[in-house]
Amino acid sequence: MNSFASPPTLGALPFPRRADDLYSRIFDAILEQRIDVTSRFTEESLAQMFSARRSDVRDVLMRLSHQHVIVLRPNHRPRVAALDSEQTRQMLHARRLTEITLVRLACQSRPQDLKPLRALIESERHCTAGGSAIRLSGEFHLRLAEMAGNAPLAHFLGSLVPLTSLAIAQFGVHLEGYCVWHQHQAILEAVERGNAVKAEDLLGQHLDYLEGILLNSESSISRNRVAG
Repeated sequence: MNSFASPPTLGALPFPRRADDLYSRIFDAILEQRIDVTSRFTEESLAQMFSARRSDVRDVLMRLSHQHVIVLRPNHRPRVAALDSEQTRQMLHARRLTEITLVRLACQSRPQDLKPLRALIESERHCTAGGSAIRLSGEFHLRLAEMAGNAPLAHFLGSLVPLTSLAIAQFGVHLEGYCVWHQHQAILEAVERGNAVKAEDLLGQHLDYLEGILLNSESSISRNRVAG
């Protein structure tokens, strides 16, 4: 069993110590499978490993629980959610319906200040850590959704994007090869021009890519389990 109870495992890694990026550091560890469905951990052990306050760790776990990445139950240790194929298919379908609407709204609103999204794409472009690349990719979609001006839809997408990231990690996608910044850049350029048809087409292609790598990876895992 992969135990996450030994502080030296992560204590030597060069993470920054700021509390405001604790969520990113813990989520990156989950996406890189340093914390996975078999890991045994507590608020206290995570606080030690990430040199953080236990109350801050609790807040992060609650946030990840709301995103269905972490499962919290009374009188049980926290655990990473284990996704199945049907859950993943439904999540991808819901995400497509939601995000196509949001990108159309973003084109109609033509947001003026796109500097944060451009900076995020630049961070994606230069990111060398697989888990961080996946998380940054998800943040692009969430930031773009916020600019669309429909808070309920953006909130709903916020429950789907982290699950997509978790599925990418759990279904064995090669993290070091995960790079989609150029797709995001093309989508953003279409939004900036207010070209809804182009933006929807590019987003559809991007989601096709995500579904392809996820469902193909999941199918391969299923076949290997049967063969084994």
